[in-house]
Parts: sequence; structure tokens; C-alpha cells
Amino acid sequence: MRVGGLAVKSAVRTASRLAALALPLALTGTLLAGCAPSTSGGGPQKDEKTGTLRVWLFREVGNEPKKRVVDGVVRKFEKRHDGVRVDVQYIPVDSRAEKIKGAFNDPASAPDVIEYGNTDTAGYVENGGLADVSDEFADWPQARDLDPTAKRSVTVDGKVYGAPLFVGVRALYYRTDVFDDLGIETPRTLGEVAGAARRIHAKRPGMYGLAVGGAATYTAMPFIWAHGGALAAKKRDGTYAAAVDGARAKRGIAAYTDLFGDDNCPAAKCAQMGGNDNVEAFAAGKAGMAVAGDFNRQAMEDGKAKGHYDVVPLPGTGRGSIAPAFAGGNNVGVLKSTSHRTLAVALMRELAGKDTQRRLFDAMGFLPTFTDVREQAAKKEPFVRPFVETLDAGTEFVPATPAWTEIDAGLVLPTMFQEIAGGKRGVDEAAQRAARKMDEAFAE
Repeated sequence: MRVGGLAVKSAVRTASRLAALALPLALTGTLLAGCAPSTSGGGPQKDEKTGTLRVWLFREVGNEPKKRVVDGVVRKFEKRHDGVRVDVQYIPVDSRAEKIKGAFNDPASAPDVIEYGNTDTAGYVENGGLADVSDEFADWPQARDLDPTAKRSVTVDGKVYGAPLFVGVRALYYRTDVFDDLGIETPRTLGEVAGAARRIHAKRPGMYGLAVGGAATYTAMPFIWAHGGALAAKKRDGTYAAAVDGARAKRGIAAYTDLFGDDNCPAAKCAQMGGNDNVEAFAAGKAGMAVAGDFNRQAMEDGKAKGHYDVVPLPGTGRGSIAPAFAGGNNVGVLKSTSHRTLAVALMRELAGKDTQRRLFDAMGFLPTFTDVREQAAKKEPFVRPFVETLDAGTEFVPATPAWTEIDAGLVLPTMFQEIAGGKRGVDEAAQRAARKMDEAFAE
């Protein structure tokens, strides 16, 4: 499959997909950590069956296609429920933390249903904002076709707090022209990825073989998972303990940080690079390979790589294996403060249901969270096939605890990668320091 030559759907669709995924997938900085929502407590006193349902969804870049899909859901929902009106507001992604914080603190002005980033789940649950919809979720026939990681993204301590809306993962983009010119075969293991990277840089010194970044946390994670390592382990009491200092995790860390060097991506330039920097390097023709998402396609099409790239799943350590990827994306949930619980849950299931996800893929390119719907999407659009294969092979998620926000905002993992890449610390010492900082966050 040579995706570079495929016809690209509208730039609006792909740009919208990128905007929708960028913040939930990165979750860095202080946007969420510095504005963690709190709640005044208390739950709904009634369950009204008529009236106005208020919904907050994220506003995309080029929001009209999403709005048309949602408007269709709303019309059908209102037709089936006499005396019910649905009021949808589209809120800016970059200011969502303050707005949702206000909603949690002031139920009178809060919506009934919200869209939220899937890494936000545990924090929102801890702060009492999301309703436990476990029973309704269990009675939802469509839920049986959700992929396991998507279900995990709405689950905290065995209880369900929403429905997955869409998912996004990363795979390996590579320059077909460079590979052809140098006679390089498509890598089938992480070791072959590293070998191809070094060969590219040796033959073309002005090009990174594989763009890597010390701050590209979600690019590095598959290396840890592919080697059998983990970020953290859940203990019997439900709390977490860091696992990045485990033997298998350290093998993955070493495999990733070994790519920072004069034979591939010099640490002086690459240690500070993040995931977006890797994407930009590949799109600009400065890298032979990059680990990037389905949501990065338009950036590639807008750059010098257009027409000269392909995508395959990032391979694992053995031939035929696929490195587990981080599954980012968004969910839809019901606020605990709603006075229309039954209606809100019904609307949540409609907004996140199979028919809506099919329409959102067609309109926006959002990858469905239902395995059967995703397979249908891959048949429609061959470009998404490697991402679907990555999802089907099994993905991973960050620890389902509010502490992850602190760990992520504190740049614990990027600091570890950067210390190793820059030669400041060895893998053992850097991993141990990172584990201690993670455990401190888990203990709070």
C-alpha cells in the first residue's frame, strides 16, 4: 500500500481530526494539571423525562462536518422523545479545563453530557464530576464490540464512566523513495527499524534515519511495551507502583534512547524534540522514518513527503509482531449532577454508538472504537489499514489514576529519556529516578 499516491479527503476533515486528538493524546503542560476540576459534591435529586438536555462537545478545526453528524443524531433523538430538546454547545479544546472545572463546581450551569479526552477519565472521576453508568453500559448490546483498550479508557476501579467516541494510534511512516534508492526492505522488527535508520543517516547525512524525540513520550512508549515492560503495575489495593525501572522496561528504554546519536538522530538536536517535531521533520523531508498518527496524515500531505511515503504498523521485537501503541482519543460521559440521567445516558449511547461513529469517520476521519465498524472503515479508506491493524493487535493505555496528570505534566518520562540521550545518566539510574518520582505521585 503506497498511501502517498492515494487521493486525500478534505483538508478540513483531517485537520479537524488532528485538532481533536492533539490535546487528549499529549496531555502535557499545565492545562489540566493546573486546572484540575473539583466539585462541591452532591448528586442529582431527580430524573426528569422531559425538558432540555445540555451537551458540550469539542469544537474542531472546521467544525461543520462534525456538527452535521451531531445534528442528525439530535433530530432523531428529539423525535423519539416527546417534550425533549437537546442544546449542543461546541467548546474550545484549549480552554476546556476551566470550563469543565466550572461545570463540576456549579451543577446549575453544567451540561448533562460532555465530550472529554480519554486520559482525563480518572481525574474527572476522582473529582466527582462523572456519573457511574456501569449498569447501563452493561445493558448496551453494542458495547460487546468495543475494543478492550477503548473500554479501559472509560473504566476506573471496575466502574464505567462514559462511552468511547473515537480512538487514535501511531504507526511507522517511511519514505518509499529513500528505501527504494538505498535498497532497504520494510522493517519487520524494531531491530530492523534501528538498522534501517542508521543506514539512511549514513547514506544521507542530512536526514535523520528515524526521527525520535526526548519529549516524544507517546512515541517512546511502544518501545517499552514491545519489550514486555510497563509504565506502572496495579497493586491489589487498587493503587499503582512504577514499573519503568523493571528489567524489561529498561530494555525498551535502552532500545529507544540508543537511537539518539550521531548515527541517526543526534542528541544535541533530537533530545528536546517532541512528537510534533518528529512529524514536522518527516513531512519536511528531513527524516526517512517517523512514528506518527493517523491524525497526522494531512501534515504529511502538505509537506515534501507527499507522494513518497507509506505506513506500516510499528513492528515489535519479533518478526510478525506489532509493537503495542498508546490508544488516545475522546469519550462521551454523563455528569453526576444531571437531573435527566435516563435521557442523558440514552443520548450518550446515541452519540457514541456505531451509526454515529460510522458517520464521524466518513465526515471527520475519526477512527471508530468498535472493532466491526473499524474494519468497515479500513475497507473504505485503505490509508487507515495499518492503524487498524495496530489497534487490533492490542494497544496500551496510561495508568488509570489522577496521578498520571501530575506525572505527565511533571515531564517525568521525557526527563528520563533526555538524561539518557544526553549522556547525563545511564539507563539504570535514570529509570530508577523516574520510578521514584512516579511512586511519589501515586502515593499522594
